[in-house]
Amino acid sequence: MSRWALGFAALRNFHVHAQESETAGYGPLVPDAAGICSLPNGFTYTVVSKVGEKMDDGLFVPGLHDGMAAFATNDPDRVLLVRNHEIRQASADGNAFQGPYNGDKALFDALDASKIFDRGKGIRPAIGGTTTVAYNTKTRRVERHHLSLTGTMQNCAGGRTPWGSWISCEENTSDPKKVETLEHAHGYNFEVPANTRGLVTPHPLRAMGRFVHEAIAIDPRTGVVYQTEDSGNSLIYRFLPEDRNSLHRGKLQALAVRGQKTLDTRNMPQASQSMPVGEVFDTEWIDLEDIQSPNDDLRLQGASKGACVFARGEGAFASEEAIWWVSTSGGKARKGQIFRYVPSPYEGQTWEKKYPGKLELFLEPNDASRLDNPDNICAAPGGDLFLSEDGPGPNHVVGFDRHGVLYPFAKNESGPGEMAGPCFSPDGKTFFVNIQNPGLTLAITGPWKHLAGARA
Repeated sequence: MSRWALGFAALRNFHVHAQESETAGYGPLVPDAAGICSLPNGFTYTVVSKVGEKMDDGLFVPGLHDGMAAFATNDPDRVLLVRNHEIRQASADGNAFQGPYNGDKALFDALDASKIFDRGKGIRPAIGGTTTVAYNTKTRRVERHHLSLTGTMQNCAGGRTPWGSWISCEENTSDPKKVETLEHAHGYNFEVPANTRGLVTPHPLRAMGRFVHEAIAIDPRTGVVYQTEDSGNSLIYRFLPEDRNSLHRGKLQALAVRGQKTLDTRNMPQASQSMPVGEVFDTEWIDLEDIQSPNDDLRLQGASKGACVFARGEGAFASEEAIWWVSTSGGKARKGQIFRYVPSPYEGQTWEKKYPGKLELFLEPNDASRLDNPDNICAAPGGDLFLSEDGPGPNHVVGFDRHGVLYPFAKNESGPGEMAGPCFSPDGKTFFVNIQNPGLTLAITGPWKHLAGARA
């Protein structure tokens, strides 16, 4: 049976009553005496790094840790973490060079200007970007730590590529026409090879569109890229690269449900449309034009052509049978939705019209005690998926199994900050997650289920 047929069968048979899945989760959470993160019995965490720590390049760990991925190296005990920092432009006050510069303009001036995407005319640089951490999972120590992308803004989530790089997404469409201290328009994706030993030269991936980017997921079998957008009336985008090993050229499209123009999937109170949980829809993809969107209205263009509307698309992940994405504020209670898309066996090809991809609203709990504004998503050992919450707090990492049963795995005990960037080491033995505020990265180990099935 083809992957498409298997995925479609899963769409029809995935949901069962919660009582039919008695083995979901890892048990109750044990309070953390240190007040950082509660975990199930048998699990422990190590603090990998903290905001403000000095790195090997002489710069400082920026704040607002967000999306992240873990990459293999030649040493099975060493992984490379590439981590986003969701900070924007340096402030206009006396501390104009905070973030990686810790208020020291000399550190900024010492950098190669060609490695900074937007220097802010030397007055208010964009200070978002990524850091790269070489972490030894055996010794549980950081071996190397440096800034790897800078001059970008509000790098929220992103996604890994099959060729070993991280795509960092700008969740900000600031423009020099409106902000005089900026040098470039923002709202782009940037590629950061995991094995870089310093700053990458930043090249915006313009063909992937300019909008409020959130996350990407690449189907490794086809090279097709799926993108989310963090806006209250967002779209789901598909990027068809000309070269599946490069994201600089290709076609950008928006998702639509066949026969239902501009289907509103948000299920908001008093909405004129609704999308039932568990119902499967045939899809189609709409070509987009003017993708540089100088008026920041790409989502409106897509909706006018019939594309589906989503409530703040955030995390995205490609599993074995489907593409998953998160709508952070969708649903009647505005507490989040989880969607699943099974690509066509002819995704992006002519025969796709005959064998369309299938879209399903998989989960909409409408209960903050079960799921509170989910954000990033990743696969966990044994086939479950992990979600990080970004609600008013306290926030958790929440898992759900193939039956749709939700369970808590971790709880942020340090305050109301969101949990972000969940990912596993390539061997599935170490789970990494960020606590955005106060700015921590944790490495978690314990008795994982079915380790052999793990995917980062």
